[in-house]
Amino acid sequence: MTGSTHTVSNQVPPLVGYDVFAADRALTAAVERHLDPDLLDEALSELSGLGRTSGSAQVQEWGAQANENPPRLRTHDRYGNRIDEVEFHPSWHRLLGKGVSAGLTAAWTRPGGHVRRAAAFLVWTQVEAGNGCPLSMTHAAVPVLRTDPELAAEWEPQLTSQVYDRDLRPAHLKAGALFGMGMTEKQGGSDVRANTTSARPLAEDGTYELTGHKWFCSAPMSDGFLVLAQAPGGLTCFLVPRVLEDGTRNVFLVQRLKDKLGNRSNASAEVEFDGTWARRVGEEGRGVPTIIEMVAATRLDCVLGSAGLMRQAVAQAVHHCAHRAAFGGKLVDKPLMRNVLADLAIESEAATTLALRLAAAYDDGGEQERALLRIAVPTAKYWVTKRCPAVAVEAAECLGGNGYVEESGLPRLVRESPLNSIWEGAGNVQALDMLRALRREPGVLDAYLREVGQARGADHRLDGAIKNLLTELADLEGVEGRARRLAERLALVLQGSLLVRFAPPEVADAFCAARLGGDGGAVFGTLPHTLDLASVVERARPVS
Repeated sequence: MTGSTHTVSNQVPPLVGYDVFAADRALTAAVERHLDPDLLDEALSELSGLGRTSGSAQVQEWGAQANENPPRLRTHDRYGNRIDEVEFHPSWHRLLGKGVSAGLTAAWTRPGGHVRRAAAFLVWTQVEAGNGCPLSMTHAAVPVLRTDPELAAEWEPQLTSQVYDRDLRPAHLKAGALFGMGMTEKQGGSDVRANTTSARPLAEDGTYELTGHKWFCSAPMSDGFLVLAQAPGGLTCFLVPRVLEDGTRNVFLVQRLKDKLGNRSNASAEVEFDGTWARRVGEEGRGVPTIIEMVAATRLDCVLGSAGLMRQAVAQAVHHCAHRAAFGGKLVDKPLMRNVLADLAIESEAATTLALRLAAAYDDGGEQERALLRIAVPTAKYWVTKRCPAVAVEAAECLGGNGYVEESGLPRLVRESPLNSIWEGAGNVQALDMLRALRREPGVLDAYLREVGQARGADHRLDGAIKNLLTELADLEGVEGRARRLAERLALVLQGSLLVRFAPPEVADAFCAARLGGDGGAVFGTLPHTLDLASVVERARPVS
């Protein structure tokens, strides 16, 4: 029966049926800027196709379903046999299949592949972030396996395939494969050199038997895993296949699944090795240097994932305020709400612009760009992932009480938002890694200063921030205690330089005023009221 006491009015239509990529002006501009013109038409067409898929009502529903129906662990079958399988909702498999087919694991084999994949990853994250974990780890495993040409020849075709093959079979029988990783243990956490999992050499050269545990192992239904264990020669990297070549299951005991704050569609497990067969990757005792390429790539994905979450939060907030009326007009036209939305928008655009610049450095691959990545990836990972929760919470507040209700989708973004700051090394780990790069690799500071120096003279607030940064860098006495402050300044100056060079003047002006010039507060919505905030908000509006 229909109630007769009221009619529904002034409710905002759902943000569906739009092109998530094309509606993101900062992202489309970055792709156009960083891709070779010969690749641009094909890339824009692909990304727009993924954008329409991502914005469709059906795919958005798949994301909600995957989140609402978390994976279930089945340790044994009905007969009591140990099987260690994780069951996922069908929507999870649909999403993962779409991600694989969109090339989110194929960057290493395509021209301009990293920029194209980065844009796609940022778009796809906005549907459902959990399935990004196996996609990210699979993508990042490729450079590690390339340290062993034999392993790369065996696995890379499946890892870079655009076919999702979910069946557990030997890798050589599969059309596509996914990878996971296992580094941390109960007693060590980020201090992987404290790992106790042991690796005993077997008769066949390069093969070992592992005994031990991993405290966090995401996507345990993957086809292979890169793990660290203590070999006779020290901490070493190993490849653990889920299924052996003869079709039998490797010993991979899934003890339990983690009950997480967010990222609930993705299974994160505690696993045990008990005579588990593995192949060595790289030299004994060189485990960390071998796997570091994977860590760097997944850290960039943390930046991309956070940029995607921020963009979706801002898109939802601007969309809501553009349709919702209050106090005699649309919320988006109210000066104070406009200030909040503009402040959120410049944070989102700065994150997107920085993430795509780093992806372009991967495509370039030159010495200067590698040096820039060495300092910029941990710095960006530190800062962008820290800003994501603040953006998500403020965007939810823009929807009022509606933003606190699950149906709006904002609570899912809020719960997801802290993850990327924790995964692949929390904030202190990133800040210390940034310091390590400054101390041990002199070329990284030169690469950074060359990058930010390209905007010198264009904005006095940026110039002042660069000068102050150089003063801080000149005094590294007791620097560890202020490493977070230094990482923040490095990130803000780099973002400011990129926006001054590439963003519309109103965006760069607002960012430099609030983030570099001291004309902004500790919370969003404190931009100088004299700026062109209406143009900043309109640029962020999700209209294709």
